[in-house]
Amino acid sequence: MTTISIIGAGPAGLMAALHAASRPAPTRVLEANAGPGRKLLLTGGGRCNFTHTGTPEEIAQAFGKAGPFVRHALYDLSPHEVREFFRTRGVGSAVEPDGCVFPASNRAADICNGLVAEARERGVQFQYRAQVKGIATAAEGFRIDIEDGPIIAARVILATGGLSWPQTGSRGDGFRFAAQLGHTLVPPQPALVPLVTRETWPRELAGVSLAEVRIGATIGGHRYVTTGPMLFTQNGIGGPTAMDLSRLLAEEWAQVGAGVEVAIDVLPAIGERQLDQRFQEEFQAAPRRTIANILSEFVPRQLSRILCRLAQCDDRVQAGQLPAGKRRHLVHVIKELPLYVTGTEPIAKATVTHGGVSRAEIDPRTMESKLRPGLFFAGEVIDLDGPCGGYNLQMCWSTGALAGRSALRSLFAAGPT
Repeated sequence: MTTISIIGAGPAGLMAALHAASRPAPTRVLEANAGPGRKLLLTGGGRCNFTHTGTPEEIAQAFGKAGPFVRHALYDLSPHEVREFFRTRGVGSAVEPDGCVFPASNRAADICNGLVAEARERGVQFQYRAQVKGIATAAEGFRIDIEDGPIIAARVILATGGLSWPQTGSRGDGFRFAAQLGHTLVPPQPALVPLVTRETWPRELAGVSLAEVRIGATIGGHRYVTTGPMLFTQNGIGGPTAMDLSRLLAEEWAQVGAGVEVAIDVLPAIGERQLDQRFQEEFQAAPRRTIANILSEFVPRQLSRILCRLAQCDDRVQAGQLPAGKRRHLVHVIKELPLYVTGTEPIAKATVTHGGVSRAEIDPRTMESKLRPGLFFAGEVIDLDGPCGGYNLQMCWSTGALAGRSALRSLFAAGPT
């Protein structure tokens, strides 16, 4: 009998495995893919933003209403401890100005390989192409059904991920297993996903990025604001700022069931009055330059033409000929660029899944099911999702480590198996 079985060899499953095997206990990882960490290898464009420099408390706060649930796990394995874990295994880290942490090599494979090597060293067995069909309780613990025949495990850790990026194997199997064992599911929705707009002009700018914007939206009586880089897409807007907003709006959309007006501050570093004064000075200094030409010193040239169009201002007009009222209207459009968001791209294009196994049915001190003793959860299969910037991988590391340690403790507390 396998003592501890972990289903899923993603970041949460790998971290759970090596902590579950910290003492001699037969531990096996079942993975449907041909190898480990398929989604992990693609994160951050293959660079892998594997954590953030924030404190456990700051990381917890970034998870909003889910913060109190994940707090214990974050203190149990902090961002600093994650960096130290990889450093002592030959994987250094590099910190970017926004606090995002990447492996110094910029290779996600170094993160994945370090985890697998450590798990193997601790005696973890890996079984690939092991498609789990279902899980049921048994006299000895749990029966896990796979094509090769059933596996009996005293403890099970579900770390199967969500529904995002299904090409990597995340097809929501863990949700089905949890439901089979009596757990409630919060309906899965896309989170950290590009937004789709009613307006079609963003496709004229597809691929154009802005280093820093502020996006605001009000829905269901709540005000949401995100800041950071943004990208125009074929269907609307993407990039970290738009994707963070998609996560904040996920629950509201499910309840309101309607689109939302957003306003984009294209130049958040300067106030509206100051920007108008700056334009006055620029226009007086170069009265024969076109409006679009001057504006392109502040924003990408392609966007300057769109902004002029939306402000009903001919981009070919010379600066000295632009009436003050038109100038002020142009400034207002730049500071509150309007878009109507009708929804998001499908969950298959989302970075993470919002929803999953209800947190109310999981003990945050152990990650153990409150309904099925001996069953543990880790990572995205739980109704847990944070913003862009390494928060979600940190959540996977922390909940995975806590689930692994807790499964091991409960096993030895129960006596010989």
